[in-house]
Amino acid sequence: MSGTLLDQLLPDQREITSRLASAFAGSGEELYLVGGIVRDALLRSSLPADLDFATSAATPRTRALLKLTEASSVYLVGERFGTVGAVYDLPTGRTNVEITTFRRESYPDSTRFPDVEFNASLTDDLGRRDFTMNAIAINTSTGAVVDPWGGEADIALALIRAVGDPDLRFAEDPLRLLRAARFVAQLGFRLDWATEQSMARHAASLDRISRERVLEELSRLLVGPFADHGLDLLRRTNLIRQALPELDPLVTEAESNLTGRFGREKDLWDHTVRVVRQAPPVLPVRWAALLHDAGKPYTRSVGLDGEIHFFGHERVGADLASRLLSRLNADRALRTSVRVLVELHGRPAAYDPSWTDSAVRRLALEAGAEWEHLLDLAASDVTSGREQKRIEAAQRVEGLRAHFERIQGEASLSQLESPLDGNDLMELFALPPGPWIKRVKEHLRELVIDGELAPDDRDNAVQIARMLVESTA
Repeated sequence: MSGTLLDQLLPDQREITSRLASAFAGSGEELYLVGGIVRDALLRSSLPADLDFATSAATPRTRALLKLTEASSVYLVGERFGTVGAVYDLPTGRTNVEITTFRRESYPDSTRFPDVEFNASLTDDLGRRDFTMNAIAINTSTGAVVDPWGGEADIALALIRAVGDPDLRFAEDPLRLLRAARFVAQLGFRLDWATEQSMARHAASLDRISRERVLEELSRLLVGPFADHGLDLLRRTNLIRQALPELDPLVTEAESNLTGRFGREKDLWDHTVRVVRQAPPVLPVRWAALLHDAGKPYTRSVGLDGEIHFFGHERVGADLASRLLSRLNADRALRTSVRVLVELHGRPAAYDPSWTDSAVRRLALEAGAEWEHLLDLAASDVTSGREQKRIEAAQRVEGLRAHFERIQGEASLSQLESPLDGNDLMELFALPPGPWIKRVKEHLRELVIDGELAPDDRDNAVQIARMLVESTA
């Protein structure tokens, strides 16, 4: 294996591959390293931790051979698809392996579940894959590269091209439509023209894909270093409307070139894509960057002076973001984070040194755990072509950050609570639980935030609570 792409594997990967190569070759079976790890080795980029192989061995034979290689465990991943898994626990860590028997696939209906035939060759097996850059194999015994579809040349050209007929590849599995855009976002490759045209033709078939898989691919796209290229591809192929119909008004306005019609109004889609590109590659921040202005098409108004306004677009956008992520079955943590960021994204831009400590505290309390993400989003939400405007915007965000750090050093946000809790209030007034407790606690907390009541000043808190309860009795 010396002097081949296999040398680029991590030490544990080389050790496991060597064991497997010896076992399979000694039994007269072919074994090839396949999948993304081969592509990444050719790109000389960081390699995934796990290993995928293709073999001439049938499933029972693969299981028997794996047991000879000192795997920690061997298990059947999917008998129908001829895949066996194994786990190797080496002193430096754990590596998962999957080995699949060479196979052909045919798709008799509109489902994503193919009929599988195992009387196939390696060339047949590579021919069923999505893109040429993923249809390359390495012989584990000799290190020779097997590349029947020209994937190595396409990698050198930074080109994503479907294996064979792109219409057949996308008809087989519409998830490949989003995978193409995700690879553009991750690798910065351009898309083959015929493949892109086919994506546009098959965009409607994305409805066959589960919401969870759509969310997964879009999330991976958004945190890619070339996310703006991936988003632009989704727009060009109409996939953005299929995957994220909630953004259709944003995309439609960009395509209608409404900028001239509304004077100095910026192109909302172009601005959105730029903000995504500028935002740190953190999932909730990138999702919020994509959705931060999604409420603007629904709130546009034109003033008597001809100025364009988007009153309340933050709240409308936050509601839209919640619905969109709920539709895609996103987890609650992501939905909550994105909603907070979208709803508050414009507030840091209004900061100036005249803000009181309590005003900064209130914003930080509203942002909660998303405070740093909110500041990162606000810093990214500046796409003006005027350098001075960008500098001033950056200074506002950094001024807000510094202001918060100063007051945080004086009193932690966690201390900004009512000096009296619900049990204290019920005991003090001999009243049962009810909405009155929340009303009193919130009033006391507001006084603490404003600096008019110390967090530990129970005596004054009792007097204030008495006056408040008596006035509403």
